Amino acid sequence: MIFEKRIQYIRRYREIAIAFSKSGFGFIVEELALDEMISLPKRILLRQGKSENEEKSRGERIRLFLEEMGPTFIKLGQIASTRPDLIPEDIIKELEQLQNNVPPFPYEDAVAIIETSLGATKDEIFEYIDKDTLGSASIGQVHKGRLLSGETVAIKVQRPDIEQTVRNDLEILHRLASLAESRMNWARQYQIKDMIDEFSRAILEELDYTIEARNTERLGKQFKEDETVYIPEVYWEATTKNVLTMEYVEGVRINDFAAIEALGYSRTRLAERVTNAVFHQILIEGFFHGDPHPGNINVLPGETIAFMDFGMVGKMTKEMKANFGALLISMMRKDADGVVRSIARMGVVPDDVDMKQLTKDAELLRDKYYDIPLSQMNLGEAVQDIFGIANQHRIKLPADFTILGKTILTLESTVSKLDPEFSIVDVAEPFGKQLLQERSNPKNVAGRAMDQWNAFSDDISSASSNLYEFTKALKKRQVPVEVELKRSEQYMRRLDQIGNRLSFSIVLLSFSIIMVGLIIGSAMSGETNIFWNIPVIEIGFSLAVLLFMGMLYAIFKSGRF
Repeated sequence: MIFEKRIQYIRRYREIAIAFSKSGFGFIVEELALDEMISLPKRILLRQGKSENEEKSRGERIRLFLEEMGPTFIKLGQIASTRPDLIPEDIIKELEQLQNNVPPFPYEDAVAIIETSLGATKDEIFEYIDKDTLGSASIGQVHKGRLLSGETVAIKVQRPDIEQTVRNDLEILHRLASLAESRMNWARQYQIKDMIDEFSRAILEELDYTIEARNTERLGKQFKEDETVYIPEVYWEATTKNVLTMEYVEGVRINDFAAIEALGYSRTRLAERVTNAVFHQILIEGFFHGDPHPGNINVLPGETIAFMDFGMVGKMTKEMKANFGALLISMMRKDADGVVRSIARMGVVPDDVDMKQLTKDAELLRDKYYDIPLSQMNLGEAVQDIFGIANQHRIKLPADFTILGKTILTLESTVSKLDPEFSIVDVAEPFGKQLLQERSNPKNVAGRAMDQWNAFSDDISSASSNLYEFTKALKKRQVPVEVELKRSEQYMRRLDQIGNRLSFSIVLLSFSIIMVGLIIGSAMSGETNIFWNIPVIEIGFSLAVLLFMGMLYAIFKSGRF
């Protein structure tokens, strides 16, 4: 079994090396010593085809490489496309074009997975399941069906063996990232290993359909009382890690403009409702749909907006919401310093960041949007520009902030097609102001101050406890400290010299102080016999001289002065 897995890994390493070389990244293959896995004839063929790919941009070559490597790499690229703070803009644009282009797997395999996962036969749960798919992607595919209880449902089924395939690929990518960081400066600069680890967590979450089901329910609770927004129901009796069964939502796609107009719906009203719903999720609830593109939004009777597909969501803490609200207001006020402060609060700023250049870049951004009326500002593009500044200055933002940026960009694209005159900034501004007002509320200020005090107290307590434990261990000599010094004998002789000179100075100073003290005491009393008629000055002087001479003898005898 172990031998078979090793053979699989070697085969996959070879596939990666060949695909890298074909895509014009042979230098990486050589740096990672993967070229040894490619046969000599194959290497010659790859070099011949190299010039053809070199004409393409690096972003296009990366996209083609990911598409060739299959589901794990495609999903990795799609997740990476949401991180403009980590990935350069030219690569992001290509990653956004990544297509799954994965053919559906056989209906019989889908039924087998459903029955194994649910622990029952298809006919014990479903009245029927359509053989044709509604859609097919890298992780799974969707079939329409009906439960025995009568509800029409959409059944998402995970691909056979996809989890093991993904885990194997991620393990290989993790090893390659570690190797790259040990050998290449650019890999260390971009922190490739951390990036792969973060993307891996996101991919593995998508492999668990119960997470998507919980996301759906949570968003459903947000809009339970709102008749303008609809979230489909999850049927838990037919849902597992590998199978997700949800209410099938009839309706018109939000980008089917002919159907929308034929039904007499207002495109402006629809744009407003979608935007309100998304900003309510982001800035009020702090839990939002991460991919509001037209394929995930339907229009129901009464101009109700129905969201679907909750595999990608973002989460915002109170602090994150406040920082983003402050960023919105700073952008709207053309406040470059405010933008810089917001960016710094939002992410992890490197110690060596050039604050002058960061402020200058923020001012350039301000100038770019300075003369543009608020209603005409492209908020999505502005947020992407901000994330570009973060990338340029190596400011690492939380993943949820970048999902937020991607969400706003996608939202703006969706509603601008509905109504080109509609401005999402007009909808966003009141939400931002509301957040800042809440933040300035005395009750909330007091609450934050108390939270910070409690956190500070915890830190002090923890530091005190750690210091106590360290001291205890030190007393028991349980803290081994090994120090290796080159030319240690020379250093020790030098330390001896310094110590002897210091001792000489201290003894000389002590001698002077003793004599001055005795003389002053004698002068003040008018006597030389101060204590019990004993000649103190004479005796003190004699002892001090003896001590002084003894110290001089010891120092000069050592030869280290």
